Amino acid sequence: MAAASENSLERISNAKRRRLDTNDTRHIAALILARGGSKGIPLKNIKMLAGVPLIGWVIRAALDSGVFDSVWVSTDHDEIERVARAWGAQVHRRSPEVSTDSSSSLDTIREFSRLNPGVDVICNIQATSPCLHPHHLKEAVECITKEGCDSVFSVVRRYPFRWQEVKNEVSQCTEPLNLDPAHRPRRQDWDGELCENGSFYFATKELVEKGLLQGGKMKYVEMKPEHSVDIDIDIDWPVAEQRVLRFGYFGKDKPEVVKLLLCNLSGGLTDGQIYISANGEEMVSINTRDQAGIDMLKKEGVKVILLEKDPIAKALADILSKRMSCRILQDVDDKLKKVQELMEKKGLEWKEVAYLGETGAPRFSQLHQPNAMIIFLIK
Repeated sequence: MAAASENSLERISNAKRRRLDTNDTRHIAALILARGGSKGIPLKNIKMLAGVPLIGWVIRAALDSGVFDSVWVSTDHDEIERVARAWGAQVHRRSPEVSTDSSSSLDTIREFSRLNPGVDVICNIQATSPCLHPHHLKEAVECITKEGCDSVFSVVRRYPFRWQEVKNEVSQCTEPLNLDPAHRPRRQDWDGELCENGSFYFATKELVEKGLLQGGKMKYVEMKPEHSVDIDIDIDWPVAEQRVLRFGYFGKDKPEVVKLLLCNLSGGLTDGQIYISANGEEMVSINTRDQAGIDMLKKEGVKVILLEKDPIAKALADILSKRMSCRILQDVDDKLKKVQELMEKKGLEWKEVAYLGETGAPRFSQLHQPNAMIIFLIK
């Protein structure tokens, strides 16, 4: 039998977070399931994603939504528990019986409900949905508190043309399931289909006790495709990281935005070597991925300036400047002084400036500016 959850309901009923709808006195709890024995990616739930532990994204969204009386992480792992507490969640230490590979999410939710009888509505939030925003949860809770729904879940609109599966039958042909091949609709002429995206499921205690997460009066909350990120396997991680950097929820406080990037050309964008052709022409090599990254920054409004100390030919510098579409400042011996001059000219603070370069910039390494973003490349 599992031990009781960390806090009794007598304590969590005195929730510090104020609910948006004060007329509904039911206790609504968020429950994030984060088992330690992930098979696809070890300890996936606390792996860093864009600088934040994976569960940190959904904990922050749940807390900042202001619609929950309590926010919990259900886990069987000490390190996940530590991270969950650090991000402001309470912890339900689940039993071994519901922590096996064959255990279902509903098994754990029912255990939580049994140990916390004062919780009236449970929202199971998927830990692997880092692009969830507070407004998604607010919309769902309004369906519960204002429209009397028993269950609410998240969906995303997809546009698949589905076909019947053929199972080892040579003579059997496939058949369309949701289209007429003679009149294939264009995407803009078709409403598509609503598919669960797994981000969250709200259900009343009564439904959970019956072994259900959906039932009674049901509604859905439609999320945009860019917010419907679900991390299943390792290959999805870099894709999700790019998505969350663009569409994730970063908290109530607006994140600091870099407006100026100064990049050391030699050793930063090149390998620090100058090649000489047979006819005496100087050449350097650049990585096309660096060029793509600079293009992305510029599209986001970031000014990029390249710094160069090594004596490369002006003609070569001009070619690089044109290729990278960046200004190049040559013969820069004192990079820190140059950065400070540019900051003063543009009226920027340290938190708005980033420097990318090699460890051979000792004055930068001694800079004690807590908001300065300095990235050293170790060669």
